[in-house]
Amino acid sequence: MSKKLTVQQLFSRFPDDDACLQHVMDVRFGLKHVCGACKQEATFHRVTGRKAFACARCGDHLYPCAGTIFEDSRTSLQIWFYAMFLFVTTRHGVSARELERVLGVTLKCAWRIGHKIRDLMDTADVFQALRGHIEMDEAYVGGKRPVSKWGGAGKTIVFGMKERGGRTRAEVVPDASMKTLKKVVLDTVEPGATISTDEWKSYGLLNKYGYTHETLNHRAGEYVRGIHHTNSIESFWRLFKNSVRSTHIHVSKKYMDKYLREFTFRANHREKRNAMFDLLIASI
Repeated sequence: MSKKLTVQQLFSRFPDDDACLQHVMDVRFGLKHVCGACKQEATFHRVTGRKAFACARCGDHLYPCAGTIFEDSRTSLQIWFYAMFLFVTTRHGVSARELERVLGVTLKCAWRIGHKIRDLMDTADVFQALRGHIEMDEAYVGGKRPVSKWGGAGKTIVFGMKERGGRTRAEVVPDASMKTLKKVVLDTVEPGATISTDEWKSYGLLNKYGYTHETLNHRAGEYVRGIHHTNSIESFWRLFKNSVRSTHIHVSKKYMDKYLREFTFRANHREKRNAMFDLLIASI
């Protein structure tokens, strides 16, 4: 397991904006590459006073931040890097208000930085089909106490799948019907997988599609039967719900998927720790 990245290590690696910009350049284009203007392989040197590098052959300018989350941002690159550090080193996420206080930026700027980093986390967490033994569970986030089978007023319905010893997938769903859950499962889980769920009737479809499915009757107090339980995916939902309540206070349905991608990214790469930050940078 990689050592945990510290603030001291972060600022030692990136002491100023120049170091951050050089790193973005190195990650995106390397030391040498074919110039887009002269079509010749060349080295590039920094242009003084601009966020640009010039081709050693023809002098054409290259802007490494173009097309990234840093494009058109007047915020310091070092502040962006520190915000990314906060996102990968926390368990409960970072609210816009906290970014506003810590980074010394406006609330509007903090909100934009947070969502741009969540988009980057989504990009970095490349989709892979789940296989082996999968736990599944639906949950209801936010709003009032459920008053109907689909969660009640203000509730956002989310569906999660956890690979034993592996990856987690979670997304917002319009309802918890058999039709809806079937599509998500078939798109995400490889045939032949073993699946553990609670007694919700919509999971009854799984045996028809090449899965080995066992149901646990939570209402009757049954939570474990042999290798079957849903403890891992329920732990993920417990962390997510607690974080929404304590850190973010409220997350609207419109942006819920962004927050889910943030939490699944950390869950899927938690063992990388220090390397999690580098994975984000590499995905720009």
